[in-house]
Amino acid sequence: MEKKTMPNLRSDWEFGEASECRKGLMCGMGYTAEEQRKPLIGVVNSWNEYNPGHVHLDKLAARVKDGIREAGGLPVEVMTTAVCDGMVMKDPRYIEVPSRNLIADQVELTAESNMFDGMVLLSTCDSIVPGHLMGAARCNIPAILVTGGYMPLGTCRGQEVLHIHAQDKVGAMAKGEFDPELYEDLIENSWAPCGACTSMTTANSMCMVSEALGMSLPGNASMDASGSRILRLAYEAGKEIMKLVEKNVRARDVMTVNAFKNAIRMDMAVAGSSNLFLHIPAIANEAGYDLPWWKEFDEASHEIPLLSHLAPGGPYSLREFDLAGGMPGLMRNLLPALFADEMTVTGKTVRETYEHAPVYDTEVIRTLEDPVSRDPGLGVLYGNLAPEGAILKIAAVPEGLRKFSGKARIFNSLDEGLTALREGKVQPGDACVLRFLGLKARFGTTAFPFQEELKGRKELYESCAVITDGRFSGGTSGLSVGYVSPEAALGGPLGLIKEGDEIEIDVEKRIMNVKLSEEELSGRKAEFRWEFPFDEYPRFLRLFAKNVGSMAKGGIWE
Repeated sequence: MEKKTMPNLRSDWEFGEASECRKGLMCGMGYTAEEQRKPLIGVVNSWNEYNPGHVHLDKLAARVKDGIREAGGLPVEVMTTAVCDGMVMKDPRYIEVPSRNLIADQVELTAESNMFDGMVLLSTCDSIVPGHLMGAARCNIPAILVTGGYMPLGTCRGQEVLHIHAQDKVGAMAKGEFDPELYEDLIENSWAPCGACTSMTTANSMCMVSEALGMSLPGNASMDASGSRILRLAYEAGKEIMKLVEKNVRARDVMTVNAFKNAIRMDMAVAGSSNLFLHIPAIANEAGYDLPWWKEFDEASHEIPLLSHLAPGGPYSLREFDLAGGMPGLMRNLLPALFADEMTVTGKTVRETYEHAPVYDTEVIRTLEDPVSRDPGLGVLYGNLAPEGAILKIAAVPEGLRKFSGKARIFNSLDEGLTALREGKVQPGDACVLRFLGLKARFGTTAFPFQEELKGRKELYESCAVITDGRFSGGTSGLSVGYVSPEAALGGPLGLIKEGDEIEIDVEKRIMNVKLSEEELSGRKAEFRWEFPFDEYPRFLRLFAKNVGSMAKGGIWE
């Protein structure tokens, strides 16, 4: 067989019998000799029938493959895992964070073993987008990520509805304080068939991160999942990957240190998901940048004002953000605060890509000079309860809870906390500590179900703090502090406090302390004992618990 149509391609194997075997196997599958001389492009899809954010990715993958073929490549579609956060959240053992690392492993294994010359990855949701970006950073071959767009609004009783407002009614419904028929109508009609849930939760936040990093085509992060624009963009992505392969522009050429700083600054401008404190450092460390990324978040939180106040903390949906100018409009207004000379997968710089983007509604997408708020959207709290930091979605904290003092209520599992809440054992003003949910202890379990049920109990929501070494959903609101580090399982202070200890939080000063002396904490630590219950979990989760690293580095493999 003749050489490939481009020189120095990875897929132009010279491995003797192995090369001939591959050629024969591909012929057996129906690929012609002419096709096999083209660059081999992996279309790394995460389509499945059980994830609404991904259920339409088969159609986008088809358009990607059309673009690759049009531009002279040979596309081959392969699959990765795609666990939906919303579909499995009911099980506190769910494996969303472990699945992220698994997805990165799958991308690496598939792309490297098949020696793809480049790849286009397709994903939308919470763990899958960062998993794909982590895999792309590891492999460091030409790569573009196509994200699946936001979910259209639902309709209920003659009005468009945002799904987050249906979720808000769970607690009230459980207490018999909400109309059951209206509740059922909301639950049945607030979600549309496909796309990322239509608010600034982790899925949409990660789609925006991908674009801010330069890894997705312009506007991809704010496209309607059911519209025609995203189909056209998928086709263009297929063509663009061929340009990157020809020029040998690889993933780490785009995902630079300054690109990650751009992503963090964009995150602050939209008050994105608190889970980005886990995912952005993970991607950056996979790209080889072992830096104090939480410090970058904290510094950016003081520098970058809130430019777009999106639900759940604000009034606007992703659809309204899209209509106002979407991600291109936001990036244009943010340009003076960005490293605008960084390259994107288009081959253009950030400045060239966004400097002429229109903004159609200046209330939805504000400027640096006229922001929604100069108060940070996200921040890092430090103190004797969180020596390495803890994450808070500041934009979603009620005004009355910005200074807090309360007695600790200790729950050593999510189930324990939920039971106490449902039985009326949580009192106004309590500091609800949900611990042993971190990466080592419980795989980074989300405490979101507890926070969401608390939200349905107005008196508690407006007076209590929730403090956890686990994660929260991007839909978190209230005085909800997550990712407390070091986690309790590592002997961190969260594992040492006792029922009734006084906890103080000052949001403005970024402080979270337990009113105990250093001597008392040291004495308790000397007596601390905890072991992971390996016998209670299957092999995959045991493997994760043994090998996962620090949350501050994103929880990648040690």
